[in-house]
Amino acid sequence: MIHDYSYTKSELEQLLKSIVVLIDTREQQNKHIKDYFDQRNIQYKEEKLDYGDYSFILPANKDMGIAKNISFKDKIVVERKASLEELSGNLTQRRSEFENELLRASKSKLYLLIEQGTYADILHHRYNTKYDPKAFVAALKTYETRYNLDINYIGCGSAGNFIYNTFYYFLREHLKGGN
Repeated sequence: MIHDYSYTKSELEQLLKSIVVLIDTREQQNKHIKDYFDQRNIQYKEEKLDYGDYSFILPANKDMGIAKNISFKDKIVVERKASLEELSGNLTQRRSEFENELLRASKSKLYLLIEQGTYADILHHRYNTKYDPKAFVAALKTYETRYNLDINYIGCGSAGNFIYNTFYYFLREHLKGGN
């Protein structure tokens, strides 16, 4: 792959700026994320992902010795939940479907981005479902351990930044030979 090459600082910066974020075609209500990318000239494209809502590719760059696009969709993904209500539904009515997605993603670094809610909101039942807070926390903590899930409570205004920077720093470490 690209581990055998040592990039200069300027080459590294050029490659990192070339990231193309992949957005799953089934992802909905993400205009705020696309707007963030558009405002910062971050490239993105929609395509079907086998799991997760976001991943990325490093596009071909013959000057840097990268003959074809390098996909990271089997290495890192972000699964986005727009609210605690949506997540609650995934942990109750759609639990087996959600768990199957986590299983498919088990060889990837998996980040769960939760918008419109905090851990404290779960503890104090500040969400609009009947899902018991104790059960909610138990499910999340179990999945965190079972699937090596990295859970993040991020406001809508910061979601695009979180997604981009998650991929940016993952790729930076990858290019430096760190993963």
